[in-house]
Amino acid sequence: MELIQLAVPVLLKGLGMTAVLTVVSVLIGFNLGLGLALMRLSSNRLLAGFAKYYSNVFRGTPLLVQIFLFYYGLGQLSLIKDNPALWWVVSDGARCAVMALALNTAAYTSEILRGGLMSVPVGLVEAAQACGMSRMLRFRRIEFPLAIRQALPAYGNELILVVKGTSLSSTITVLEITGYAKRLMSQTFAIFEIFAIAGVLYLVINLLLIAIIRSTERVLMRHELLSRDIRSAPNPEGSATVL
Repeated sequence: MELIQLAVPVLLKGLGMTAVLTVVSVLIGFNLGLGLALMRLSSNRLLAGFAKYYSNVFRGTPLLVQIFLFYYGLGQLSLIKDNPALWWVVSDGARCAVMALALNTAAYTSEILRGGLMSVPVGLVEAAQACGMSRMLRFRRIEFPLAIRQALPAYGNELILVVKGTSLSSTITVLEITGYAKRLMSQTFAIFEIFAIAGVLYLVINLLLIAIIRSTERVLMRHELLSRDIRSAPNPEGSATVL
């Protein structure tokens, strides 16, 4: 009990850093991933090829290796060291962690959104074109909303992976939940108990995230659920309504 009273307040100090790493990485990664998904679907072979190889490289290499390359590797390049702005980015562990997490999740997000965009019925796109909608307006009102509905379950899994991936930032001196857990472990030598408490904190965060994703999914899919209920409702004669 004394260990819990000691560990929980310390680990909660890292909760804020974990949240910052997750939110910033997801915001950057989602926008970059959307751009990569559009590039992948482009008729321009150079843009499509760049997006494809970007996705293959970041999905095919471990996140921990990417974090090490950004933190330990980029700082060795004279181009980075001689540029104050670039050096500011790579000189801090938290900023390197955000960069690695954002670029990594962008690769997975691009594939998720690409699948969602490809699932949009061609007939709806053609109907929008016939109505005179511009490409941007068509994307904003039809393609993107429908793609998000299809991609949300898979993207929810990616968000959970980002939360868990933030624990790797402790390897480059970032004090988030796992970073504080390592510090407590060296002080108390209670390895199992400390990391069990840290695991519970990650579990609580992800359970809350799952609840938010499911609520969002229900809101986005409410029209389909309503139409399904109408189709399954019995008619006055007692048989199910068939539309």
